[in-house]
Amino acid sequence: MTIRLPGLADVHAHLRVPGGEHKEDFGSGTAAALAGGFTTVLAMPNTSPPLVTADLLRRVQQQANAEALCDVHLYAGASPAHTDELPALGRAAVALKIYLNETFGPLRVTDLSTLLACFRHWPIGKPIAMHAEGPGVAVGLGLAAAFGRPVHICHVSRASEIALIAAAKARGVPVTCEVTPHHLFLTQANVPRLGPLGDMRPPLAEPADVAALWAHIDTAIDCVATDHAPHTLAEKHSENPPPGVPGLETALPLMLTAVADGRLTLDRLVALLAQNPRRIFHLPEQPDTWVEIDPAASYQLSNEGLLTKCGWTPFAGMTVRGRVQRVVLRGKLVFEDGKVRSDRDVRQRHSQDKGGRS
Repeated sequence: MTIRLPGLADVHAHLRVPGGEHKEDFGSGTAAALAGGFTTVLAMPNTSPPLVTADLLRRVQQQANAEALCDVHLYAGASPAHTDELPALGRAAVALKIYLNETFGPLRVTDLSTLLACFRHWPIGKPIAMHAEGPGVAVGLGLAAAFGRPVHICHVSRASEIALIAAAKARGVPVTCEVTPHHLFLTQANVPRLGPLGDMRPPLAEPADVAALWAHIDTAIDCVATDHAPHTLAEKHSENPPPGVPGLETALPLMLTAVADGRLTLDRLVALLAQNPRRIFHLPEQPDTWVEIDPAASYQLSNEGLLTKCGWTPFAGMTVRGRVQRVVLRGKLVFEDGKVRSDRDVRQRHSQDKGGRS
């Protein structure tokens, strides 16, 4: 039996362009996306250099349009040195990303004046997403309430954070949030086995935190996002390993396994991975686009055969149920039986579908 899902949208991925192409690029990252059932990817701005000027963002978007195998939209990064760029960035980017906490890359906002500038000058019709952990969540919710404009909280990982977000939603604060598969399926207990491959931001949490996330999966949580953050194995095993794990190819099988286990319904999975991301981030429709899966397929996730450049997953060895068989994008078969259907052909079709932009 085959089940057809709409093309999925990942609102949180690091495709490493510019500056990190040795661990991912638009071609490899979107090949991994198609393998995972994602036909739209929103790429983060903490690149090298970061996407904090309109000129750089436009040039990188042109590169994505030319090289990506599915739709890629770029975040702009909030930067104290470039608040004057916010209106122009707002015309070019899908959303603004504000980093309140430490992350991989140069972007972090620690001063109130920059936060106020972001909320005053970012276009009201474009979302503001925040990397906010612990008390930072309260800061994001306070700004959403003060300015009466939506805020999206990224990769919620703690029971206290989701409880606060749920309370804010109940009082009408315009907030949405996402959770990652690694925060739903892994805990601190996995860190000794994974070593540096289990290092990410936010860090893995305790079982009680994971239970709280699952308890809110049908209510306060709006999206499942991968936070796909590839690094090479050499980097992860270095003396100063960078945080982050890949996730584009494993998110859907993990969530389909949760459906098989009765932890959520298939309709809710579609809402979390397709419908809500498109609604929250005002993403364009993709006509004649779908993902065909075999929900009965049972197999072990493996490092072998991954299309992401980094070539590893923290979920290697985990048994999952549900395999992507093929992906159709705008009426064209782009992925089938573990392989992208001709990179060059897909790129040519994608360029034509987007009006021949390069």
